[in-house]
Parts: sequence; C-alpha cells; structure tokens
Amino acid sequence: MSETEESPTGPDPRSAIEQLEQQLSMLWRRSRSISHRVARDVHPDMEPAAYGLLLILQSEGAMRLTELAANIGVGKPSVSRQVTLLESLGLVRKQADPFDGRAQTITLTEKGLNQLLTTQLARKQAFRNRLSDWSEHDVEHLAVLLARLNDEYTKDK
Repeated sequence: MSETEESPTGPDPRSAIEQLEQQLSMLWRRSRSISHRVARDVHPDMEPAAYGLLLILQSEGAMRLTELAANIGVGKPSVSRQVTLLESLGLVRKQADPFDGRAQTITLTEKGLNQLLTTQLARKQAFRNRLSDWSEHDVEHLAVLLARLNDEYTKDK
C-alpha cells in the first residue's frame, strides 16, 4: 500500500506519523544549520545555543542565571559558559540583583539588543521570501499547527 492509499478500514495512521517524523527530522536538521548561521549573524564568535538565551532575555527581561537555565531546561554550568561568552562579546551584562545583592541578573546590552533586532529582521524577511508563494491562510494554519505541536511538548515537563 502506498503512503497515500487507505486501507479498507480507513487511512493508515502509521503512514501519517512516519511522514510527519520524516518531515520534522528534515526541518530540525535544517533548523540546526540555520541556527549556526543566525548565531554568526549576531556575532561571528557566538554559538547557536547562545542565540536562544538572547531571545529569552529579550522577551523576559533581566533574570538570574538559575532562572535562565530553568527557562531553557539545561544545566546551570552550560548556561554559565554561554553567558560568559556573551558577556565577553558585549551582548549581555551582569549586574547586582536589586532584590538580593548577593545574586546577579543578566540583561541584554544595547549592542546585544541591536544585533538581535537586526538579525530578527533579516530572519523575518527570509521567511517572507521563502513563503511568498503561500497564501496567508496556509501560513497562519502552519503557525497554528506548530503552536499546537509545541504545546504538546510542554506537557513533558
């Protein structure tokens, strides 16, 4: 039976799941490649994982290292290394936590925010170019379905 054929009892759900797995695997591989490029667009020495940290700081504002690590679900040592790199590149800064002088918060610098905004603008334009032949409805539908899939992953926490 081909991938598009139905069995006598209806569509074969394994086929749809297999197609989804194959397409998502390809998308994730491409996404990793794009992440490397995007990180280099922000700064040539930046690692892809650090880009995600910048996005969190942009959307959430200043936060402690432990909060940042919890937000992305990785260990504090990994985030600490990335923050140290970002700080050395002038993209983030550490400052005393106003509520607890023993702790530090991490925030984007003006340079970090500007680099991030420039990169985000370029990414949005790349999406517009790539999806220019798609209808607005199709793009919105894809966004809804991806959001639904992402919501399913939040149930794993």
